[in-house]
Amino acid sequence: MKLFKLQTLKSLQSLKPPHRTFHGHSRLLASDVYSQYESVRRGEREIPKYFNFASDVLDRWSEIEKAGKRPSNPAFWWINGEGEEVKWSFEELGFLSRKVANVLTKVCGVQKGDRIVMILPRVPEWWLVNVACMRAGIVLISGTSQLTAKDILYRLQASKATCIITHDTLAPAVDSVASECQFLKSKLIVSKGSREGWLNFTALYKNESADHSCIKTRIQDPMNIFFTSGTTGSPKMTEHSQGSLGFRPLLSERYWLDLTPSDMIWSTADTGWILTSLSSVFDPWVFGSCVFIHKLPRIESAAILNTLCRFPIDALVGAPTLFRMLVQSDLSNYKFMNLKHCMSGGEPLNPEVMEQWKSKTGLDIHEVYGQTETGIICSVFKGMKIKPGSMGKAAPLYDVQIIDESANILPPGQQGEIAVRSKPIRPLGFFSEYVDNPKKTAESERGDFYVTGDKGTMDEDGYFQFIGRNDDIIISSGYRIGPFEVESALIEHPAVAETAVVSSPDPIRGEVVKAFVVLSPTFSTSDLESLTCDLQEHVKKTTAPYKYPRKVEFVQELPKTATGKIRRNELRNKEWGRM
Repeated sequence: MKLFKLQTLKSLQSLKPPHRTFHGHSRLLASDVYSQYESVRRGEREIPKYFNFASDVLDRWSEIEKAGKRPSNPAFWWINGEGEEVKWSFEELGFLSRKVANVLTKVCGVQKGDRIVMILPRVPEWWLVNVACMRAGIVLISGTSQLTAKDILYRLQASKATCIITHDTLAPAVDSVASECQFLKSKLIVSKGSREGWLNFTALYKNESADHSCIKTRIQDPMNIFFTSGTTGSPKMTEHSQGSLGFRPLLSERYWLDLTPSDMIWSTADTGWILTSLSSVFDPWVFGSCVFIHKLPRIESAAILNTLCRFPIDALVGAPTLFRMLVQSDLSNYKFMNLKHCMSGGEPLNPEVMEQWKSKTGLDIHEVYGQTETGIICSVFKGMKIKPGSMGKAAPLYDVQIIDESANILPPGQQGEIAVRSKPIRPLGFFSEYVDNPKKTAESERGDFYVTGDKGTMDEDGYFQFIGRNDDIIISSGYRIGPFEVESALIEHPAVAETAVVSSPDPIRGEVVKAFVVLSPTFSTSDLESLTCDLQEHVKKTTAPYKYPRKVEFVQELPKTATGKIRRNELRNKEWGRM
């Protein structure tokens, strides 16, 4: 296993988060699952050759649960906001996922190493299929429910998937392209009704046997593929292994979630995003924690806040958009039942929003930074000093640096590209490859580093600050301007609820800063010209004057991805006439 040599673990002690004291049997239970890997974490034993998250983690928690050594909270708790509720223990999760594994292998004929595409919203079946695929050694490809027929066709053709699982809404789109997908053999629909040409997932798994033996998988065997968009070309297939997703949290321990078996975590991330796999599957279940899910057809402030008041949720994970939305509400009307830890990821969170959330709830927001290819790269651990605008320190297992175009490490305070050392030893949490695209895989590295494509800085204390994507950086009259700095300044103004900053063509300066602004619902004015001047002056006073937006456009809403990220590229393309 030269790929995962234990040299990567030698510096773990210095990378671990501040010590946390546990009480009662929560600490004992956590070490129960960890105990067999403690010597690996200390670098005294090789990383195992074989590993399967379902059998080595989930089934282990089921045994602990049956022995009465785990708190009585469920492993999985789902609601839909309309009175329906599902609760599973680890034992029940194991029982049902074995039935689903039999549906996939026996009924659909999917075998170890085959790929299936699953496009489902936040429904319990999404989690069952995840675990079932682990058990059967099937490679799972999840997609957001907002995919179009064209998107689905591309994913089915590129992945050569032999099976697709979706719901009523997207079944017609699948049918419209299925004839062009030569490898597709089975179509499973999650529905209360039937559809011609489709197998009913629910009916099949409920009647299937639960007698299934977990496949023996190597730690480097592929487990998930995520389609991730680049600045050019079609989305790339980013492959992750049993090791990079499943074994990684056993080594990197508590650095960003820091949960116990008594805790409950709720992530509002979309099911097509890797953050859902990290925050709602692998990392919390390593700790034996409860994964809470709300179906949330739409992300609405009232639904989020009421849920936090009604359910004993300890940890909340959301995109910055979520927290920007929540601070617009009168939070004095809500009393959270159990919330103690908030995390934000996907894009930088404005310091102003962090301050508002803290003043209204008493809770800090801990930022995490990562990519589909790497998982979490940096995070603000519990107990760590929070520096507004910083996304924390490097995660365990990763040597994160700021480098220049020649892969030289830059000193603290100097702007460069955020990179993670990938040679001579590739870190365990890394993606395996861009499937069928060795050129792009090779281009992701520069010298001894994997390059993120993000600009940033690191201070003397090892805290990283995000400046912007390489393609988001605005160069105006020779000045390099990060959009996040301008957005953070704008959002401090009481009139601004949300904003996105992009480059806009200018005959003299080459390009200038343009801000798209969504006004706060509590702000009213008919004089937008005066407001524009006010916002421009505000930015000049808040940050370096050359960064102020020379153009401002007021909009009702900003274009966003399914995961809540602002589509700055869409706004930028519109500005440059590339739509």
